[in-house]
Order: sequence, then structure tokens, then C-alpha cells
Amino acid sequence: MIIDPSIITSRLGEIGGGLLVTFQTWGAGVALGLLLGLAIAVLQLFGGRWIRAALRAFIELIRATPFLVQLFLLYYGGPSFGLELQPFSAGILGLGVYGSVYFAEIFRAGFQSVPPGQLEAAECLGIGRWQCILRIQLPQMLVIILPALVNLITILCKETAVLSIITIPELTMVLTGIGSETFAFVETLAVLCVGYLVLIECCSRLGLALETRVGRFLQRQEA
Repeated sequence: MIIDPSIITSRLGEIGGGLLVTFQTWGAGVALGLLLGLAIAVLQLFGGRWIRAALRAFIELIRATPFLVQLFLLYYGGPSFGLELQPFSAGILGLGVYGSVYFAEIFRAGFQSVPPGQLEAAECLGIGRWQCILRIQLPQMLVIILPALVNLITILCKETAVLSIITIPELTMVLTGIGSETFAFVETLAVLCVGYLVLIECCSRLGLALETRVGRFLQRQEA
């Protein structure tokens, strides 16, 4: 078997475009997932009984079904419910909703890790619930949950490969298309692996850098 690098070098512009689309959908999906996850976690902890029950049912539904099935229902089944989305919008929404329930569980565990005594002291001082969340719980929990957040963000990066199913021209779709045209599946799949490796490695390195900075900050605070 002969490896032909020219198949890749002659399509670098197309591959770069696919990598950019992957990065865009990944970033937008993660941002949406973080916002939804934080909202779900807050409502779970401070909402009424029926709100908590509805959110728990939603979380279990999303966690119990594959992302591919959810994406099919959203994009191909959405028009049956009056929801017609372009592939890019459906991909971001699907990725965000899928990630939100896992982010919510991470945020919920982070909120519960803050000592109850601090919350009781804040109430005694007349600090409102939202101010307590923003000024006391959120800063402390972010330090604790940072490794888990980085891990989930890297997982969502790999899930972007599924978006090719709904014709989003991300890296997987571009490279599998080139492989189908040229029958150079070894070259294209190798580049696909390298592309995701670079994205995930960059995310991991950024996460480690943030953890190091946070650790140094905490050491200075304790000193």
C-alpha cells in the first residue's frame, strides 16, 4: 500500500475550512451547554418541587438516549413539531442541549460542595439568594469543578464528528468526502485523527494552565 500525501496537500484549504467549522460548532455548543447547564443546576437546587421533578426527568431523558438519536429527532423530526432548523443551528442546539445535562450535574455537585455554614452566614448578613450564588458559591465551585468541566468539553469536541450526519461540513464530513472521492481512506482518516488530537490537546493544555493559575492563586490567598 502506497501513501500519497499529495491527496491531503492538494486539499488543505478544504480541510482547513472543515476544521474551522468543527471549532465553531464545538465552541458555540459548549457555550450554550454551559449556560443551560448552569441554569438547570440553579433551578434544581433552588426551584420548586415540580420544577425539580421536571428537570430531573429531562436530565434522565437526555442522558439515557444517544446523541445521534437526539440529533436525528431535532433535525429530521423537528419539522413535524414546527421546528425547522438549518444544519448549523441544529448542530449547535443539539450539542448544547446534550452537554447541558452533564454540565448541570457538574455545577450541582459544585454548588453542594460549598460549606452550608457560609450560606447561613450570608443569610444572617442579609445577602440575597442570587447575590449568594454569584459572590459566594460560584467563585468557590468553579475552582473545584474546573477539571471536570475541561474533561466534558473535550468529550463534546469528539461528539462534533456526529454532526456530519446532518450535512454540517465539519472536519469529519470533509475528510470522509475526500476519502470517498479518492479512495485514500488511510490518508484521510489519519489526518482526521490528527485534527481531533490537536483540538483536544489544545483544550487539555489550556485546562492544565487554568488549573495551575488557580492553584497558585489559592496558595497566595492562603499565605
